[in-house]
Amino acid sequence: MGKRAHCVTGYVGGNTYNTPGAVDYLRLSSEPQWGVFDDSAARYSAKIYGTEYQFGEQGYGNGGSAFFGQNLYDHDAPCAVCHTSRQATLMIPERNECYPGWAKEYSGYLASGITYSSNSGTNYICLDERSEFETGDAKNDNGKLLYLTEAKCGSLPCPPYVENRELTCVVCSK
Repeated sequence: MGKRAHCVTGYVGGNTYNTPGAVDYLRLSSEPQWGVFDDSAARYSAKIYGTEYQFGEQGYGNGGSAFFGQNLYDHDAPCAVCHTSRQATLMIPERNECYPGWAKEYSGYLASGITYSSNSGTNYICLDERSEFETGDAKNDNGKLLYLTEAKCGSLPCPPYVENRELTCVVCSK
């Protein structure tokens, strides 16, 4: 594993799973700083929601514990952004080891939202195989959602890919 010199923790957030709009998963601070504000709900404004692991609805009756060592279903996803002394970082989907000459920061599983049952697009992120959650937060709020990503054969060649197999990922630095 790479040396994590400095990490800033917070929460994973984004647009709700069923609303068109922004697609990014964001690292949200655990200590937000406010400017000018109005606490009444504006009718036309973008919203940020917390993010939940959804590994129970995807056919994983164990809440993802086979992949992450614990049941993550409906838990809120925390987030950390870490600084490394190396100049470049890269997330590589469908691998769990870095290419020669690169240092492994962490590996895990490729995740995203799903679009066939919702209106909100998402990007892909690499979830650490040692993913964490806050104790006592397992409730179904359905804000931004995370699902494991599986290979789908067709224009994706099988082999080397395998139909419905969960894709790994690795974050590397150099």
